[in-house]
Amino acid sequence: MKESTPLLSVGMMLAAAVCGAMGSFLYKIGAQHSGSSLGSMLTQPRLIGGVMCYLLVMVLLVGAFKNGGALTVLYPVYASTFIFSAILSYFAFGTAIAPQNLAGMILLVGGMYLMGK
Repeated sequence: MKESTPLLSVGMMLAAAVCGAMGSFLYKIGAQHSGSSLGSMLTQPRLIGGVMCYLLVMVLLVGAFKNGGALTVLYPVYASTFIFSAILSYFAFGTAIAPQNLAGMILLVGGMYLMGK
């Protein structure tokens, strides 16, 4: 029997993916702006923002699973974090997106589609 996956759950997973990418971005720039001491890292606003993003990811994941839906549909949607991270890195840091990276993104989206079938 195939489990139905509500669109709201899929949307929550997409939002979690965007928050996860933003959290990684904040960790990267926070690491560049913090000192080497633990105190410096714990008080760096960007690193704190990254932690907050990942807390929001957890809330969205739990909310999506609580709302219902197949894990085999929802978790691959969260994998789009890699795509959002690459796009964010391109705009923020000028990181190139090579043809093989683009191919990987296309395969990821294709895999998400197939897992949802």
